[in-house]
Amino acid sequence: MLGSKDAIRIDPYFVLPQFYPIFAYREADAPLLCSLASPYIRRLCTIMKKFIQEFKEFALKGNMMDLAIGMIIGSAFTGIVNSLVNDIINPILGIFTGKIDFSNLFLTLDGSHYETLAAAEKAGAAVFKYGSFISNVINFIIMALVVFCIVKFLNKLRRPEPEKPAAPTTKKCPYCMSEISIEATRCPNCTSSLIDVDAKELS
Repeated sequence: MLGSKDAIRIDPYFVLPQFYPIFAYREADAPLLCSLASPYIRRLCTIMKKFIQEFKEFALKGNMMDLAIGMIIGSAFTGIVNSLVNDIINPILGIFTGKIDFSNLFLTLDGSHYETLAAAEKAGAAVFKYGSFISNVINFIIMALVVFCIVKFLNKLRRPEPEKPAAPTTKKCPYCMSEISIEATRCPNCTSSLIDVDAKELS
C-alpha cells in the first residue's frame, strides 16, 4: 500500500497520476515498477536512437563533410592564388605597364597628392583605391579559371561509361510480324506456334 511506513512518499501535486506509482512504491513492488517504466524507457531509447542515426547521416553522409573539406581546401587555395597573382602575374603586367605597382594606384577625392597609399591613409585622406580593385579583379579571374579547369577535369574523371544495350524483351512473330514477348511460345495475335521457330533459331 502507498500509505505504509516503508513507502517513499512523494507529493502527488508535483507528479502526474500515471507516473505516481513509479515514485512511490515498496520493495516488493519492484517488478511492477519495471513493467510500468519499461514502455517509457523503450520509447526514450527509440527516440534517442533515431536522433543519433539522423545526426550521423547528416554529419557523415550528407553535404556537411563536403562543405568542411571544401572550406579547408579553399582557404589553402586562396594563398596559392594570391601568391600567383602577386609574385608572378603582377611582375609580368609590370613589364607592359612600366612596372606599376597596382597596390599603390589610388586617387584622392580632395585633390591632394601623396606619394604612397600608406601616406594618404596615414593623413586620413579619402582615397579611391582603384589599384586594389584591379588586383581583386585579377584574383577573381584567375580563381575562376583555375576552379573551372579543376571542375572540368573532375567531370571528365567522373564521366560515366556508356551503358550497355539492354537485353531485348520482345521479338517479331514470323507469321504476322507483330511484336510479342520474347518468351512467348505462341503468338497472341495469330495464334501460331513458335516452338519450331525457336528450335530452328537455337540450332
